Amino acid sequence: MRAWGGEQVEQAVAGAVALLRTVTDRDWEGVRAGRLEWSCRQTAEHVASDLIAYAGQLAGRARSAYVPFEITLDEGTDNAGALDVIEATGALLAAAVRTTPRDVRAFHPYPFRSADREGFAAMGVAEVLLHTHDMAQGLGLDHEPSAELCEDVLTRLFPHVRPGPAAWPTLLWATGRGELPGRAPVTEWRWSNPLVIPAERLTLQGVTPAAARDLDQGGDGGFAWVGGGPYEGTRAAAGMVVKAYESGEHRPEWGMFVLVRREDGGAVGAMGFHGPPDEEGRAEVGYDLTEPARGHGYATEALRALSAWALARDDVRRLYARIDRDNAPSQRVVARAGFVQVGDEGEQLAYELPR
Repeated sequence: MRAWGGEQVEQAVAGAVALLRTVTDRDWEGVRAGRLEWSCRQTAEHVASDLIAYAGQLAGRARSAYVPFEITLDEGTDNAGALDVIEATGALLAAAVRTTPRDVRAFHPYPFRSADREGFAAMGVAEVLLHTHDMAQGLGLDHEPSAELCEDVLTRLFPHVRPGPAAWPTLLWATGRGELPGRAPVTEWRWSNPLVIPAERLTLQGVTPAAARDLDQGGDGGFAWVGGGPYEGTRAAAGMVVKAYESGEHRPEWGMFVLVRREDGGAVGAMGFHGPPDEEGRAEVGYDLTEPARGHGYATEALRALSAWALARDDVRRLYARIDRDNAPSQRVVARAGFVQVGDEGEQLAYELPR
């Protein structure tokens, strides 16, 4: 999977600044930015503040809150100067993204209280694209960013949003800035960084639709796989995530997680759900390990962590797994994780773990 982050931040900032520099002689303070309550000038300052804040979160490895600082522009800074600050803060975010290890996560409140470098880059890009749109509306400018950049943001921050016929109108609709035929207007929204579930030797890292699509197409999904993985089961699960996303049925926390070793960042397999819990509160789990990772207890450890997370929720009453009759190692994994056999489906045995 191609590296994603610093280059895209720079691309978004360059496009925004090039457009807005054509109107620096206009009154930004007296013009409202699209549907926002802010003026165009306040919106420009907000963009710079977000870019430096995201850079600070990554550089400071913030764990439980935002790093306590703010950016202010010198008194008398004109519109051109404000754009200089956006360029500078964008460059700082791009640098922070490039120099932050893949496994580092820093605090962000929505929705699972953390994001990795790709997540902060995507949030920075989204802030730039969307608020440039707001300012362009107020200043009477045409603005349509790269379709690829918009799709990248959607597949990383809006996994719950069904793709539309074009990425930019879909992103505008998903953030309450536009309309899409056949879809109700959006009045409240949040973007969604992937869930990460910690285990003793592993972290279970949620897979975005962008990563799932790459895995489904034969790529690595951005992970460093151990032993030539991922294997067939992981790619099949990634395909399920892509289909759910494209149909608008994907719920990120009920998707797929890659199992990443803490000691070296190696991906040893994948685990996840076949979809959200049903009306009876039952969710089905599945998993797959690379061959060199088998026999080390990784699957049991990950399944215990995933099960504990799921069964702590009010909407889950029990977990369900189907194991091939001749797959004795996998049967031992679910048994060690607390599952008990509840049925015989011929070629497969059924196991459940109640709350």
